[in-house]
Amino acid sequence: MRHGKTIVLVTAALVTLLCVAAPAFAATLTPVEELGKALFFDENLSLNRDQSCATCHAPEVGWTGPTAAINAHGAVYEGSDPGMFGDRKPPTSAYGGDSPVLHYDEVAGLWIGGMFWDGRATGWTLGDPLAEQAQGPFLNSREQALASSDDVIAAVKLSTYAGLFEQVWGPDSLDADVAYDYVGLSIAAYEASSEVNPFSSKYDAWVAGKAKLTRPEMQGFRLFMNKGKCGNCHVPPLFTDFTYDNLGIPKNLENPVYTWNSIYWVDPGLGGFLKSMAEPESVWAAEMGKHKVPTLRNVDLRPSPDFVKAYGHNGYFKSLRDIVHFYNTRDVAVWDPPEYAATVNTTEMGNLRLTAVQEKAIVTFMKTLSDGYLPQGR
Repeated sequence: MRHGKTIVLVTAALVTLLCVAAPAFAATLTPVEELGKALFFDENLSLNRDQSCATCHAPEVGWTGPTAAINAHGAVYEGSDPGMFGDRKPPTSAYGGDSPVLHYDEVAGLWIGGMFWDGRATGWTLGDPLAEQAQGPFLNSREQALASSDDVIAAVKLSTYAGLFEQVWGPDSLDADVAYDYVGLSIAAYEASSEVNPFSSKYDAWVAGKAKLTRPEMQGFRLFMNKGKCGNCHVPPLFTDFTYDNLGIPKNLENPVYTWNSIYWVDPGLGGFLKSMAEPESVWAAEMGKHKVPTLRNVDLRPSPDFVKAYGHNGYFKSLRDIVHFYNTRDVAVWDPPEYAATVNTTEMGNLRLTAVQEKAIVTFMKTLSDGYLPQGR
């Protein structure tokens, strides 16, 4: 159970929120953040010069997948190498900068921290999981697909921001052995900046005393934190606790992974990563099928009401209404079987006994987490 850890995290989180709750509508970036932004949006840092980080993590949809037609089906995006696809939907690249280095909390009995759905950007090398995550897609054959870190640096040297790179990291830094580390650290700085993490939602305005939640929004918040048990893992103000869980989500059979791999393929999540690190079976087996708890900030941010967003590590769900109904009724209604059954969380979801009105209220509350809210009078 998470409840003891959650209380500690909530206390710390509320203190943090006092410093960041005021809505931010404009951001002035530092030089390293400006550099990270240039790297983040540079399509030349890919095999065919056609894919940047923003291709799968676009600001207008909450820094996640920006193509409704893709989200409505397999929910995974094609890489720079045509015909190559990932096997998980893009998570948001915002509000992840506080994720700690991956570690096992003996008291809570949980793995905490790291980045990627499976935690493989541990932070063990650079001390920053977000920076290590930023390095990954450039060299992933199913994403930006460059052959080596040297290829990334060669492209940066030809960029319009090469001078900024050396301004930030020092003369000849592009020729340094750690140049690729500087790339990751720069992108992480931008992803942790106030431009990407403005804390400018209606929820933030409400916490700051600059907005009022409607009666359904307030009802949803109370249900979110109590009967719905959402707040056990999606802890304010970041609306994640950086842990891993198996929600029992079914396979998304529209994912191309089942074409090039096998219909029997199962995403091992954190357990698969720990197994690859030669952890003993007593460690990795309990984590199979578990994926990182995502932040719910911007979970409903979309460019138009009919824009389709995907939810879950594999994008199986296509609306907040559906995934909330799944959380509520998974164990008492007819659903497709879980992708990985052995480790499904049966204590915090599956039979919450929420009414349809209560489910709707929780969704209504989650819509207050979208950035860009303008309090009255502004």
